Amino acid sequence: MATDRKVIITCASTGSIHTPTMSEYLPLTPQQIAEQSIAAAEAGAAILHLHARDPEDGRPTPDPDVFMQFLPPIKEACDAVINITTGGGHGMSVDERLAAPLRIKPEMSSLNMGSMNFGLFPMLARYDEFRYEWERAHLENSRDFIFRNTFKDIEYILEVLGEGCGTRFEFECYDIGHLYNLAHFLDRGLVKPPLFVQSIFGILGGIGADPENVTHMRRIADKLFGDQYIWSILAGGRHQLPLVTMGAVMGGNVRVGLEDSLYAGKGRLATSNAEQVSIIRRILERLSLEIATPDEAREMLDLKGADQVDF
Repeated sequence: MATDRKVIITCASTGSIHTPTMSEYLPLTPQQIAEQSIAAAEAGAAILHLHARDPEDGRPTPDPDVFMQFLPPIKEACDAVINITTGGGHGMSVDERLAAPLRIKPEMSSLNMGSMNFGLFPMLARYDEFRYEWERAHLENSRDFIFRNTFKDIEYILEVLGEGCGTRFEFECYDIGHLYNLAHFLDRGLVKPPLFVQSIFGILGGIGADPENVTHMRRIADKLFGDQYIWSILAGGRHQLPLVTMGAVMGGNVRVGLEDSLYAGKGRLATSNAEQVSIIRRILERLSLEIATPDEAREMLDLKGADQVDF
């Protein structure tokens, strides 16, 4: 299927879902996050989606000072687009989640398009012991947790980070209703095309990782946004490679990384984020798809440029 379109690879290096016990390869310290992110960019990732971890025990942290320990080295070593989370981690307030991006003023940030259950607790059954006690509580607490993203929250983030800092967004849509929420903000003129719509599959509480749901998400997004959006796909765990490949064949962009899956094949832990990027890059190139460079991604997404950030 020869085509002249370019595919953006996003790499989500660490996230706030997986815990240190689950993989020795999960980057936790600022140095590890920087090294793995730079290697992922060298492997072909145009966008780096980043969270921070407490260097002492690897728990998710919203502390801007921790972000600032790994962002300058990444920027110095590569030209990838830096995408800072506004989702943060379980239990963080909206103000905590915004602390780093408001200080950093990145080219891009993630923005979840609705409140939802976000269940991590099934992973408890896989481990008899944990390296740190916080890990058990982190997973168990998701049984009675609502990931808050109200209309008021979203309006606030669009105003203070989007309008206030010139940051554009990776709109994370975990279900069909999230697409309609985004369409609501588009109708009100609070978001402007091109919309970077990240369809997310396989999180307990969101839409399931079924091929039928990928086609449904695409169909509804086309209906709501027409030519005003750029589509990307991520899927959790073992569903990562099959579904992002399917999405790429359907005209989408892709996201991989240890935030979304710890594996590089059945039963085999990925040894780095770069390994996952290299795998999906080989697949895309065998499909005769070209990989977008960071500057091509900036042009496609209408980003402000790396010289307009505060790090």
